[in-house]
Amino acid sequence: MATAKKSAAKPAAKKAAAKKPAAKPAAKKAAAKPAAKKAAPAKKAAAKPVAKKAAAKPAVKKAAPAKKAAAKKAAPAKKAAAKKTPRKPNAAFMKPMTPSPVLGAVIGANPVPRTEVTKKVWDYIKKNKLQDEANKRMINADDKLKAVFGGKKQVSMFEMTKLINGHLQ
Repeated sequence: MATAKKSAAKPAAKKAAAKKPAAKPAAKKAAAKPAAKKAAPAKKAAAKPVAKKAAAKPAVKKAAPAKKAAAKKAAPAKKAAAKKTPRKPNAAFMKPMTPSPVLGAVIGANPVPRTEVTKKVWDYIKKNKLQDEANKRMINADDKLKAVFGGKKQVSMFEMTKLINGHLQ
């Protein structure tokens, strides 16, 4: 088997060698022509691959607008479907939660959904100007909020929601 592979490889090498001498006479003919004629064929040869690439690009560009047009047609259908069915809020967020007495001093004692609790706490913070001026993400606690925040003087707005969650039942 190994000998068969070697013999198959040899003819392929001979064929490649046969092609090279054919290319050499063409080069000799080009050398015999004047310099002005040499430059012109070189420019044409260089222009051909560019022309092929340029011709290929518009075909790709033509396909892309077709996809966009199809997407634009599908988009109004999605919007129309969205308008027909109104968005339903998540029931877990809308469930009324009873605040602890400490949190009730800030937002009121009535049961309210989590979303409303957050809104009321932010209203309280903005009304009393408790947001830190230098770093707006930090909340400076007054006496009422200090009890909600577990005695901390300053908390971040992300930590605040975690601490408030502990006061809801």
